[in-house]
Amino acid sequence: MISETELTQLVQASFPDADIAIMDINGMMDHFRLYVSSKAFEGKNLIQRHKMVYKALDEAMQDGRIHALEITTEIPQ
Repeated sequence: MISETELTQLVQASFPDADIAIMDINGMMDHFRLYVSSKAFEGKNLIQRHKMVYKALDEAMQDGRIHALEITTEIPQ
C-alpha cells in the first residue's frame, strides 16, 4: 500500500514541474490511475513517457506498494 501523497512525492521527485492527479481505483491503495503533465515529456512518444513514469516509481512497484497503474501523460500547453 502507498498513500496518494507518497505517490505524488515520488512522481514530483522526477518531474518537479508536473501537474499530477491520482485516483485510487479499488480502494486498497495499490491500484491507481495516474495523470502526469510535464515539460519533461516534450519530444517523447507515449511509450517513452510511460517508461519515464515507471522509472520514477520503480522501487514502489518492485516492493509491491503499487500493484497496478494506469498512466496518462501529457505535455503542458
